[in-house]
Amino acid sequence: MLRAEVELIVPFHDIDLLNIAWHGHYCKYIEIARCAMLDKIGYGYMAMKETGYVWPIVDLQLRYVRPAQFEQRIKVSAELVEWEYRMKIKYRVADAETGEVLAKGHTIQAAVDADSREMCFASPAVFLEKLGIKSDSP
Repeated sequence: MLRAEVELIVPFHDIDLLNIAWHGHYCKYIEIARCAMLDKIGYGYMAMKETGYVWPIVDLQLRYVRPAQFEQRIKVSAELVEWEYRMKIKYRVADAETGEVLAKGHTIQAAVDADSREMCFASPAVFLEKLGIKSDSP
């Protein structure tokens, strides 16, 4: 339904003593792809906040298949796969030249009313409208 892909080069400050990207930096890589995906529908993080909702990550799963190395060009894709009650986004990190998978996973985000800090049990109408879906939820 909604997908984005970004290309990055693994920088020196992301590598560890083994000359590979430290596992924690993959969270940054998928965040960049997630922001690109949400920007496609005009619902980036500042737009979310302006509509009165924030979407914290409540679950993060990553499976590391092969290490990314210093100066390696990687493609990171983000794809929205669930949107009715939560936002579930699948990710794929791959070598930009060969397509070989380096990591894959998903995040789950829940809508929270920015004022009350109460979790919503359905996706807010404003989010569904950005996706081109009509809804009866607030």
